[in-house]
Amino acid sequence: MGYAYDDQNIFARILRGEIPNKTVLETAHSLAFEDIRPQAPVHVLVIPKGKYVSYDDFARNASEAEIVDFVRTVGEVCRMTGVALDAGEGFRAIANSGGAGVQEVPHFHTHILGGRGLGRMLQPA
Repeated sequence: MGYAYDDQNIFARILRGEIPNKTVLETAHSLAFEDIRPQAPVHVLVIPKGKYVSYDDFARNASEAEIVDFVRTVGEVCRMTGVALDAGEGFRAIANSGGAGVQEVPHFHTHILGGRGLGRMLQPA
């Protein structure tokens, strides 16, 4: 997977309204919605509305307004879903990037998972 953005990826199509989603929160620069194959009681995806392939692409190329909006959206989703540390037991935030990171959709996204114990993230090699 290179850095060319694919306008036909599923998240681009969701942003264009071609594919429905269960929106949790929408802001000027971000969209948060429920994962269609949840891996935990809380499983929300947060995506920027801009055309960014991966976390590093977003960090290098997004505007300050986009970055602040995205980070604040993640925090608000955690609060809204009851997994933030001030009200819940915690959560995991995952952003897979590239082939080695098992990124399935070439549009930067962060998974917010919580609502139960999640176990260790990686097993020792």
